[in-house]
Amino acid sequence: MTERHDHADMADLEAFRAFRAEMNERLIDSGHLGIKRFLALDGQAYQDGALDERTKELLGLVASLVLRCDDCVTYHLERSVGLGVSRAECLEVFNVGLIVGGSIVIPHLRRALRTLDALLAERHSGR
Repeated sequence: MTERHDHADMADLEAFRAFRAEMNERLIDSGHLGIKRFLALDGQAYQDGALDERTKELLGLVASLVLRCDDCVTYHLERSVGLGVSRAECLEVFNVGLIVGGSIVIPHLRRALRTLDALLAERHSGR
């Protein structure tokens, strides 16, 4: 990967984070009770229970790959890497998503791998 791509990936991650934070805040501030409840439920679903948070994030990653939601893939990758998941573990998850979702998942795997490598580089640099 060239340095130019690394910087573009970091910029993409920062833009994703900023947009997600701003729009989640706007959704919460919208005053709609159903939206607020769903967002709260979504956050609670990934907390430790019979399965730990790390495992649940990996499950969310597989589901997001199969559903082909790049924003969700990025979110679950960010959470997973933050919880210490390795590149090898993510590649295993990518394979499960590919097997379940089929070849239509491949373009999303490409973007997921680029995002994963950027997140791991960020983690390695101590950010």
